[in-house]
Amino acid sequence: MQACIVIGGKTKDDKALLEVAKALSKGLESQGHSVEIYNAYTDSDKKLTFFDYVIIGSSATTTFGGKIPEVIASYLKRCGQISGKRCFAFVTKGGIRSQKTLSTLMKVMEEEGMYLKYSEVFKNSQSAYALGKRLNIERNF
Repeated sequence: MQACIVIGGKTKDDKALLEVAKALSKGLESQGHSVEIYNAYTDSDKKLTFFDYVIIGSSATTTFGGKIPEVIASYLKRCGQISGKRCFAFVTKGGIRSQKTLSTLMKVMEEEGMYLKYSEVFKNSQSAYALGKRLNIERNF
């Protein structure tokens, strides 16, 4: 299957978020999937239409959580046909209310018509890799 991970952190070069995305990608690739990683800041012209599964990752922009970078919402509005796409949302642990940040991200994705299959708050790259190895992204409608 073709999967894509789109990340948008507090800054264009959010190293912790990229590390988690790479670990998740390795876990999915160990199952035989093809995975590409896009940065919402620098890969704004990339389309998501042909991917079977889309993963969106972010980090909180405030200490108290609940807000995600605006670049995520603007990227999703111009990334091609994504309504009905099966997807997964994740945020990196940071701040006090990571679950609220995840909820905000999920709401933005659902507003674009994406079909959320799973969501997670990752503490580190090891937990992302472990989930990637067991996450079932096969076509199971």
